[in-house]
Amino acid sequence: MRKADIITKVSSQTGVDRSDVQEVVEATIATIKKTLIDGDSLFIRGFGTFSNKKRAKKIARNISTNTAIILDAHFVPSFKPSKIFIKSVKENNRIA
Repeated sequence: MRKADIITKVSSQTGVDRSDVQEVVEATIATIKKTLIDGDSLFIRGFGTFSNKKRAKKIARNISTNTAIILDAHFVPSFKPSKIFIKSVKENNRIA
């Protein structure tokens, strides 16, 4: 599912105009991005937590030149789903 699909689905479920839903979805995504860029976490009860995880400094290899490169410690965005969300997905996506 893409962002456009989410917009269409929310619009049809709520009866709100598609352009208004798009504006809200865009603002929500922008807020999540800004929160993580500012170094904060975002918790949505029943869904999960968006946060930054620290990656340690490490030595990597450039395979085209076969040389070692040092990658400094850095942060990457992360999402941890809530237990309720995980349980819901597991129960509704059983492998036959």
